[in-house]
Amino acid sequence: MRGGWNEWMSYKELEMVWVSKMNDKQLAKYIEEWTRLRNAVYVTYPYARTAGYLMNDINYKLQGIHSKKERKKYIKSREKELKDQFADPLSNLSVYQGKILMKLINRQTGNNCYEIVKEYRGGVTARFYQTVAFFFGSSLKQEWDIKDKVDRQIENIVQEIDASWYNTPYRQATKAPAP
Repeated sequence: MRGGWNEWMSYKELEMVWVSKMNDKQLAKYIEEWTRLRNAVYVTYPYARTAGYLMNDINYKLQGIHSKKERKKYIKSREKELKDQFADPLSNLSVYQGKILMKLINRQTGNNCYEIVKEYRGGVTARFYQTVAFFFGSSLKQEWDIKDKVDRQIENIVQEIDASWYNTPYRQATKAPAP
């Protein structure tokens, strides 16, 4: 009885195939750039999430402090705490990873790094850091624009991370501070 319900079909999985209108060199370059960006996002995203949590916590606490002197004292104490916790790991980031971190912080907080520094440390300090960033080929005033090709790629990578967030070491780095 041929073609009946008990006929067997062989099954074999084939290798993944890239279909692209790019030539081999262009495709290799694209994959290299994508991999570099993906690695940078995986390294910096936990810090950006932490920055978002900390900004919310600091802003919440500052709402209850009305004295300018007390606000400054609180900000200084939090700054020292953050330097102790993050100075070493953040100083080991490459310039490229720093640029990606600034974009991710803007994504998480809604403010660019220049505005954040200006709000907490003052305009002169923000201008100084902006000048230093300029010499490294960057800007603290980078905006997050989902229509931008790189920002869209970053968003896709972030969604990939968030989709696999549970049971990963990245989750531990972003615990919200206790109120």
